[in-house]
Amino acid sequence: MKFPKQAKLIRFLQEELSIPRNSISLALRQGEAHSPNTFLMVLWQYGLVTIEQIDKVFDWLETA
Repeated sequence: MKFPKQAKLIRFLQEELSIPRNSISLALRQGEAHSPNTFLMVLWQYGLVTIEQIDKVFDWLETA
């Protein structure tokens, strides 16, 4: 999942939601092992983001 929108998403996660870089890296590695589309699911399943944060991400994705 390496494309310009991903970079913007990662920046949003770090700057707006204060998700640590190592948490994002872990989710990227685990997500790519299964499917690049599972990145957000992995963040949530590992307890790295809350459901409220996922809602904010989806809201952001709609306007990005």
